[in-house]
Amino acid sequence: MRYGYFDDAAREYVITRPDTPRSWINYLGSRLYGGITTQNSGGYSFFRSGGTGRVLRMRFNGVPVDEPGRFVYLRDDDGAGPLPEGDFWSASWQPVGKPLDGEGAYTAKVRHGLGYSVFEADYGDVHSEMTTFIPRGQAFEYWALTVTNTGQVPRRLSVFSYAELANEWNYRQDLENLQYSQYVVQATYADGMIHRRNSTRDAFSELWFALAGAPVASFDTDRDAFLGPYRTPSAPWAVERGECSGSETVGDNSCASLHARLELAPGESRQVVFCLGVGSPDEPWTDSRASAGAPVTLPAGREVVAEYATPERVQAELDAIRQEWADHVAPLQVRTPDPELDSMVNVWHAYQTHMTFNWSRGVSLVEAGDRDGLGYRDTVQDMLAVIHAIPEAVRERLDLILTGQTAEGGGMPLVKPLEHVPGRMPTPSLEQYRSDDALWLPITVAAFVRETGDLGYLDQVLPYADHGEADVFGHLVQALQFSLDHLGDNGLVQGLAADWNDCLQFGTTGESMFSTFLLANGLRVVRELALESGRADAASWAAERLEALAPAIDKAWDGQWFIRGISATGAALGSHLADEGQIYLEPNVWAVISGAVEPERATAAMDSVHTRLASEHGVALCDPPHTKPMEGVGLSLLVFPVGHKENGGIFCHANSWTIVAEAMLGRGDRAYEYYRSYLPARYNDSAEVHQAEPYVYAQFTHGPTSPRFGQARNPWLTGTASWTYVGVTQHILGIRPALDGLEVDPCLPTTWDGFEARRRFRGAWVTVKVENPDHVSTGVVHLDVDGTRVEGTVAPGHLLREGAVVTVRLGASQA
Repeated sequence: MRYGYFDDAAREYVITRPDTPRSWINYLGSRLYGGITTQNSGGYSFFRSGGTGRVLRMRFNGVPVDEPGRFVYLRDDDGAGPLPEGDFWSASWQPVGKPLDGEGAYTAKVRHGLGYSVFEADYGDVHSEMTTFIPRGQAFEYWALTVTNTGQVPRRLSVFSYAELANEWNYRQDLENLQYSQYVVQATYADGMIHRRNSTRDAFSELWFALAGAPVASFDTDRDAFLGPYRTPSAPWAVERGECSGSETVGDNSCASLHARLELAPGESRQVVFCLGVGSPDEPWTDSRASAGAPVTLPAGREVVAEYATPERVQAELDAIRQEWADHVAPLQVRTPDPELDSMVNVWHAYQTHMTFNWSRGVSLVEAGDRDGLGYRDTVQDMLAVIHAIPEAVRERLDLILTGQTAEGGGMPLVKPLEHVPGRMPTPSLEQYRSDDALWLPITVAAFVRETGDLGYLDQVLPYADHGEADVFGHLVQALQFSLDHLGDNGLVQGLAADWNDCLQFGTTGESMFSTFLLANGLRVVRELALESGRADAASWAAERLEALAPAIDKAWDGQWFIRGISATGAALGSHLADEGQIYLEPNVWAVISGAVEPERATAAMDSVHTRLASEHGVALCDPPHTKPMEGVGLSLLVFPVGHKENGGIFCHANSWTIVAEAMLGRGDRAYEYYRSYLPARYNDSAEVHQAEPYVYAQFTHGPTSPRFGQARNPWLTGTASWTYVGVTQHILGIRPALDGLEVDPCLPTTWDGFEARRRFRGAWVTVKVENPDHVSTGVVHLDVDGTRVEGTVAPGHLLREGAVVTVRLGASQA
């Protein structure tokens, strides 16, 4: 069933039925003040941190799933139109949930845009449009409601806001430590503004809530007084009776409800603006909770409302948000024979990569806030897809994450920006390190240097997390040395706490084939950077270490694929000799990507992946799934049913590597097949199968052995976003940065005639036109820059002036 459509011109996804299979969400705001909203205006807000800066309360996995949130109710106060007096509904379909079908039904349209969402509704000859967003650089949010009388008679209506405010910054304190959190909260009303405050354990926490555009007729700050006993947000007592009670909160639970009365002539529209912000209504307010982050000072709420809460300013700020996001996604725009690919790459996929960059794995409807920081491996990979769009922000984040590496070379599992003090962090024990964390650094540093052309970045000196310092190149060498210092008896990298797959624990005596290939890849990349930056000795060192790994890699060949690892007792995981977990995806794709194995084995490994793991909804992580323990390996994936998550599920992050690997082998049809198998937009007309949003990638899809095969879970904050973006843009479309220019070397499906792209590269806008008259996958016959023939596949940087056109012809031969 179809619930909506892509409006690429507006950069929006338009939901035409709000009763979607699961909550379909959008993100608002920035790293200063952010929020999540669902298609029914459920969700929550957070200041600086999703875990320790909670503004609006969220009860995760609740029923209904779309509550609480940013709710606005409308009530017919006189019964002059088609509705009975006292009838009420909400500006979003939920929480009231009027019937969507039948005579007089409630009709809804939700427009999720980049950084904003608009909720349109028609009911009883009243049209409403509520726009929610967070202005640039601000710590407050708008709920701007426009109400129009579409009937033939005058109407008298009431409008009520409702938000359940968190009692405490820390979400666990708010939701679980009730003997504390329900005693500290206070909320009052004065001169049109609600003020919620408490003295938390870390700071004095304050919020304000205001209404502009109409006088406040009544208010409630106490949740239970607004809702009424044994009531839910579907039918609040205050809305039902047409007036709030004037409650003020001392303990228990606070809320933000302001009530206004509107009189509308036929055809007349009125706008009221609700604003929710951090700080005090009357005085500037400073948040100084962080030990490492800079304190933030915010203006008084009344100053904010006076400046921002007018219809003209709301529109100007919305226009600014739309332009800001248009600028963020503009640096790569494509036109291909696949309109669903275009919708994703040009708008939603690009947007999702920015959300993972902003919020790592910390704030969604699945991530409640426990992971309040930057996972090392996650963050390093998340940067890959946004370097071309926001290089300055990436450099700042890359500097931070490099200072999360310890002097011995490993990565701290979690870096908390508000608490991280380089040079003073405790050194983890060996058992606490994950074997892959720091090994992602060479890939991302190389991508940054090649995008910007700034080889000097390798010379920047940065401290380690615990003690000492090194230049960036030295950080990369130390990341490799950490793995070289921790090889097992078979010459493979020790698995430690985990490698990329957190559900496989090889420990300090078991060995990981995945991390071994990642080490090989890092040695190759560091050798390339060494040669490019004139570090001949380092290049030789990396080449020698890579050659020394070859015998151990060769022994890990299982006949048709590579094993996954070796247990503490010497048994192979991922071998055809086992009865479970015979083949794993990760080592076989990285055998190709690393370049560490000969082409014949690389091809055979990927053929085995296709035969054993591929399905119409994606490639499973392993087969057969596990049902019993394996001595010497921690298989925490056993907690999952077969076909779920790491236990034979379709881990979409790893699927992205199948695209890269097949493209590197020159097999464009298969790379495209894998891309399409888990492409969200592909499921737009069958949303009941995929269930998750058809405009963003998910972390998992339930695998072929699951009764839920094809259902996607944990959308938005996943490494799937970044690596799939790399796979489709840099490997299928083949547009990727090189130190000396822009490389264009596609690996296309053979049905394509070609494609066009517009790419910003080092400040210049460049058009790329690829022609494929022979319907091949690979093979650049010639490359021209503004009519000048260039040898090879790289358009030299000195020719890529503003407006340059790079024309590439693929062909069956390179004669």
